[in-house]
Amino acid sequence: MPSLNWIGKDAVVHHHKEAPFHLLKCNEKLSVMPKTSEVFAKHPRNKVEGAETSEVSGNLLVQGDNLLALKALLPHYAGQVKCIYIDPPYNTGEEGWTYNDKVSSPQISRWLGQIVGRENEDMTRHDKWLCMMYPRLSLLKELLRDDGVLFISIDEFEVANLRLLLNEVFGFSNDMGCLVWKRRSSSAMSGTPLSIDHEYILVFAKDKNKISLYGLGKGVENYPYRDERGFYASTDLTVGMDRNARPGQYYQIANPRTGTVYEPNPERVWRFFPETMNKVIESDLIIWPDEQDGNMQRPRYKTYFDPENLKPTPISSWIESAGISEKDIANQEAEYELSILTTGMNQEGGKLLQKIFGTKTFSYPKPVSLVKSLVRSATRGDDLVMDSFAGSGTTGHAVLQMNKEDGGNRRFILVEMDENISKNITAERLKRVSQGYEWKDQKGNKKKEEGLGGGFRFCELGETLFDSQGQIQKEVTFEDLARHVYFTETGVPLPERLPKSQRLRKSEASPLLGIHNGVAVYLLYNGILKDKSRNGGNVLTRPLLAELPEHDGAKVIYGNGALLSENTLRSLNITFRQVPYEIKIS
Repeated sequence: MPSLNWIGKDAVVHHHKEAPFHLLKCNEKLSVMPKTSEVFAKHPRNKVEGAETSEVSGNLLVQGDNLLALKALLPHYAGQVKCIYIDPPYNTGEEGWTYNDKVSSPQISRWLGQIVGRENEDMTRHDKWLCMMYPRLSLLKELLRDDGVLFISIDEFEVANLRLLLNEVFGFSNDMGCLVWKRRSSSAMSGTPLSIDHEYILVFAKDKNKISLYGLGKGVENYPYRDERGFYASTDLTVGMDRNARPGQYYQIANPRTGTVYEPNPERVWRFFPETMNKVIESDLIIWPDEQDGNMQRPRYKTYFDPENLKPTPISSWIESAGISEKDIANQEAEYELSILTTGMNQEGGKLLQKIFGTKTFSYPKPVSLVKSLVRSATRGDDLVMDSFAGSGTTGHAVLQMNKEDGGNRRFILVEMDENISKNITAERLKRVSQGYEWKDQKGNKKKEEGLGGGFRFCELGETLFDSQGQIQKEVTFEDLARHVYFTETGVPLPERLPKSQRLRKSEASPLLGIHNGVAVYLLYNGILKDKSRNGGNVLTRPLLAELPEHDGAKVIYGNGALLSENTLRSLNITFRQVPYEIKIS
């Protein structure tokens, strides 16, 4: 398989493993918590513990370097994200861009100098961009579920490099393909007779054999009609089959209200046999031409929106920017809308953001309809969605809107590096769209936009778990260290709740963190057993061992020390790791 090489590659290939773990601290003042009656609050991960806790669940906005933020999120969400959408810097060299597409922002430049070293002086902006992307993509892969999917927006400037980079990180066999999105309606010369009016969206799976995608037609916005039974679309009542091949499906049907008689096109037949068709007609599942305005020639079928019973539908690599009107759907013979993503253009994103804030606040935000198309094609129910280049917060907005439309309980995690953008644009946008906001039309009349519901927690990167000497920071709580220890020991996040049988007492935290592949992991730290003396809660002794929740199998116990011999530990099938020296720190 072809590989990509660039200045600084050797320094960044393993950097995601070497980056330190940071604490995540919630800023309650910038958080917007939903009412407990809302769907959002029903998920067990949405419990709010208070401003000082590092518990991060439900919808989340993290402010900080996305490399460090992704690393901090691993103990909480490794292997749990169903869909990732990112819109990274395109590296076009436009200095006026909010994210500085030359990748020469102070944070990135400082990071490159520290990690890459002297080679940084000879790097082109392509080298810098690839150095920036590689470790971040590596961490995103670790956060994806086995059936998860990654969507990345990019233009022609770095698309070739990005695809080779993704092939290296995710594997060539997990390359799902490339979507094409028309981003604007009017052409622009831009110094060349070729107008580039489209962008690309690269699609990669964690494991291509485990993923399914759904066509946009399964989204409620493509069911434009509504009656007492719900939203429905007008779909073809015939199938492409010659009547000689299916004579039993070529017959006449009549509108029971008007008596008008219809038969299929000679090259097609009805999709149902007569007995089933009679039940369909009796159930009022037919749209009759003689009861409609327009050019509809033959009866069509009502297909109702049912998010609980959806089947995977291959999606086309072409994203139809113009959308599909109700009239188009009503007259469409082939149901191509089930497999073609439909979305607005860049202009839509800018107009919506200006409506929300009353002024232009962010350059070239992606349209909500684009992100909805992608996220809906990959998620259902309470799936977790992530965007580590959050910008103005379009992905979070899209998730809230989808949940409002189809009753889902999807959750999002957003990461935004720029403090000003994250607090004054991203967080503020999410607050306004979740709670509702006022806006003015072209005549200056005030309008009220209804809130979408939901909310989010605003978190910032705290201290690292360990100081420069490898000692545990004073701010680190038992829960903080427990998440880190369990993740570095097992590679999976700490279980949310232990069975009652594994707790010491119902109202007390347990030194037993969890059981993974038959191995129980324990942590003796910070007085978990209410005794910090030499012979007490942080040192493994015979009496203390008898107090631990039982496990019939191998045990890994972390503590300050052990007063049991190596032979005794082996005979009891115990591996002891001393805190802090035997805890992985990156």
